[in-house]
Amino acid sequence: MTLIYGHRGARGEAPENTLPSFRRALDAGVRRVELDLHLSADRQLMVIHDPTLRRTTGLRGKIAHHSAAELMQMDARRGGPAWPEECPIPSLEQLFTTCPEFEHYQLEVKSGSAGQSRIVLDAVTELVTRYGLQEKVVLTSSSRTLLKTARDSSFGLPTGLVEEYGLIDWIKSCKRYGCDYLILNWKLCSTQRVASAKAHGLHVSVWTVNEPALMQRLVEMGVDSIITDFPQLAVETLAKAPA
Repeated sequence: MTLIYGHRGARGEAPENTLPSFRRALDAGVRRVELDLHLSADRQLMVIHDPTLRRTTGLRGKIAHHSAAELMQMDARRGGPAWPEECPIPSLEQLFTTCPEFEHYQLEVKSGSAGQSRIVLDAVTELVTRYGLQEKVVLTSSSRTLLKTARDSSFGLPTGLVEEYGLIDWIKSCKRYGCDYLILNWKLCSTQRVASAKAHGLHVSVWTVNEPALMQRLVEMGVDSIITDFPQLAVETLAKAPA
């Protein structure tokens, strides 16, 4: 059975990476979610895609220059689907406590230096341990530095390689960094490539999949999960797919 992950919650239906977006995915019956993390100035994990505020809040500045308390007062519904109420930037802890119905999280981190990676890994470990979510989280990234740091440290959670362009041997990279998941741009998928990744023990998750025909084609290729902006559409489409 192909699993469904809501992309940044339900990005096509509510402002991305906000609590209303995550609730929208849950309302569709989707219990798995993909989201993005950045550190605040006080080293709290914040749920937002970009390192800067402009695209989703209209404000200037970087996430890393504001405290978690400040960020959680900022309305992040700019540029997304119309929404009647303010949608503050949530912390990861707030998501864990507000939406405990989720069964699995893909936490994508866009981190640079080894030092920054260690801070992120420690913060994720502390929070996941506190809420007993060790079996419900995979940490994903396209950053080889972060994945190498996770491999070489005592980081105890599964990891996944995010691959967008296909310029390298991603199976070899997954093995090098000890990854359990391969998160692919759907354009890189073929039946042979998916089968090869799965034969190496990798969970193949594919993004961003928003068209019913494409969803069905990827199911036929054998992907383990799809990441979609439209969880309700995915639920309805996959319900029609042959068993």
